[in-house]
Amino acid sequence: MKLFKKILIANRGEIAVRIIYSAHDLGIETVAIYSSADEEGLHVEMADEAYSLGGSIELSETYLNIDKIINIAKKSGAEAIHPGYGFLAENPAFVAACEKAGIIFIGPNTKSIQLMGNKIESRAFVKKIGIPMTEGITGDVKTLQKKAGTIPLPILVKAAAGGGGKGMRIVKDLKDLPDILESTSREAKSYFGDASIFIEKYVVEPRHIEIQVIGDNHGNAVHLYERECSIQRRYQKIIEESPSPTLTQEVREKMGAAAVKIAKEIGYNNAGTVEFLVDKDLNFYFLEMNTRVQVEHPVTEMVTGIDIVREQILIAAGNPLGFEQEEVTQFGHAIECRIYAEDPANNFLPSPGDMSLYLEPEDDEIRIDTGIEEATTIHSFYDPMISKMIIWGEDREMAREKMIHALREYTVHGIKTNIAFLTQVLQNRAYIDNKISTKYCDEHTDDLINLIEKEKATIDPNLPALAYLVYGFHEDLIYPDEEVYNVWKEIGYWRDLMDIKMNVDDKILSVRILKEGHGIIRFNIAGKTYGCELRSMQENILELIVDGHLMIFYISRDKLGRGFVSLNGHIFTVMRFDVLPSEDFFGALEIGGKDGAEIVSPMPGKVIKINVKNGVKVKKGDILMVVEAMKMENNILSPKDGKVEKINVKTGDMVDGSRELVSLVSEN
Repeated sequence: MKLFKKILIANRGEIAVRIIYSAHDLGIETVAIYSSADEEGLHVEMADEAYSLGGSIELSETYLNIDKIINIAKKSGAEAIHPGYGFLAENPAFVAACEKAGIIFIGPNTKSIQLMGNKIESRAFVKKIGIPMTEGITGDVKTLQKKAGTIPLPILVKAAAGGGGKGMRIVKDLKDLPDILESTSREAKSYFGDASIFIEKYVVEPRHIEIQVIGDNHGNAVHLYERECSIQRRYQKIIEESPSPTLTQEVREKMGAAAVKIAKEIGYNNAGTVEFLVDKDLNFYFLEMNTRVQVEHPVTEMVTGIDIVREQILIAAGNPLGFEQEEVTQFGHAIECRIYAEDPANNFLPSPGDMSLYLEPEDDEIRIDTGIEEATTIHSFYDPMISKMIIWGEDREMAREKMIHALREYTVHGIKTNIAFLTQVLQNRAYIDNKISTKYCDEHTDDLINLIEKEKATIDPNLPALAYLVYGFHEDLIYPDEEVYNVWKEIGYWRDLMDIKMNVDDKILSVRILKEGHGIIRFNIAGKTYGCELRSMQENILELIVDGHLMIFYISRDKLGRGFVSLNGHIFTVMRFDVLPSEDFFGALEIGGKDGAEIVSPMPGKVIKINVKNGVKVKKGDILMVVEAMKMENNILSPKDGKVEKINVKTGDMVDGSRELVSLVSEN
């Protein structure tokens, strides 16, 4: 078996970590690259060597800088480069640069990337070899406008060089076509550097089903069966599973054969995916081919037992495929959920910021691919995906139930995530009965958000308050050397400690401690009494017996003094009015380099006062503005000396950590 001695991974985060695992399993040394934001990243820690891409966070200066990456590969002595997905994975210029430098690209040949990378060319090629596809129209904008009426509505306008759900718009009325053609072309130019667009028939209530293929440099190609990827938001997948609950075995085999035919016809020599749309009658239509490894490849690995990244590396080293088509089988059922830092209730907008707690569920049949090990910062300039969680079960129902349980244990505090949304999808009757399509999230997000809120409302809001108090009372006994915020250490006995005011999700509670003894603390809230006994406590995890019922709480505090309590997969924001915040509680969060900074609110709230104007000089600690949050006024302080370049909000605006309040530049 031919092997490389050392490879460079031209990527970051969870996919870089994933590649390192397979490389190390083969005994291959790995080289990581990193931007200033990723200096302490897990992929940097795990690799045998790591090289900085410079102090910039700009993608053009880091993970998209071909010259820098090639030079690091030469310097480190790497024989090959694995691009992962995204960034340079399907960039012919990067492949050419690798070839010129005498470095092997762990990916397909340039012909495959170029042919399949352009939707117009790939459709023409696939049609020529007899693969089913939807009706389509190509040509310039005038031609598209003229011929659009020849295809029954609705139609889909798409970027020729598109991908990742970008550069796509549905047309339901031809009077909207001119504006949509213009905006899609403009978006295509912006995202992909190519303004070319085309039109195809839009399949109503389609299923998105893709076939994993692998080809080598010896003319062999096989498929590893399918993944169902119909649960999407904004055309991007969030839940995938294998086998597809939609397909019959006959259709499954036909789709697999079609995918292999495409791979062989283009001389494909890597691990990629042929994507299809499937209508309600199980007719399938070629959609596109991704010539790189996909985010959701672990789903296939879980049901076939084949390490796809390992095969990529072996193929690039010159080895033939180690198995034939008849040796590939599916066993059991796997489901993958993508955990994103985003807010489903706000159109799935990214939710960057600092985590105060990160805890993964643990089980032998749970696989989590991630680039982090503990609470960290999610940066606004990278993809907001935190991890992928993959569950295996003997059948779909078992996998679904395991996934729901695991999601309820997956705890992320300090930023918004889609975990509760994923949980709600998986327990929804439409998913259970497989009555879904790629439009499911678009059409039902509001309903799902309402269900999340209703489910949370069934939890007694007093319980997070009690857990937070017990955690605070006992924390100093377990961590005596830590700076913890609780009533005993912060304010002494100068006031009535038996009556404590708290804020739980903007609801004010008055909690009275009746007595403490024999390991039981009794609380009274609004006339209701609770008996709480501490079962066990470790860092961030509290097991509490409340009136005879065992409950597990996950608890954290952020650097601003906010408390977070998770119970049954729902997160409550908690604050105590008898505990003073830390010194920097009212400070703003600063994002940016040393010469400039974007000031964002440390918490969701409302701007009630602005104290500065554009162009004024400020000193570190000056009050820039006041944000009201959780019924409290919070001063937003300048994190350093500088000059206000631009104020981006006005009084009355609602803000959170994703919206820039003030642009601040350093004074030279």
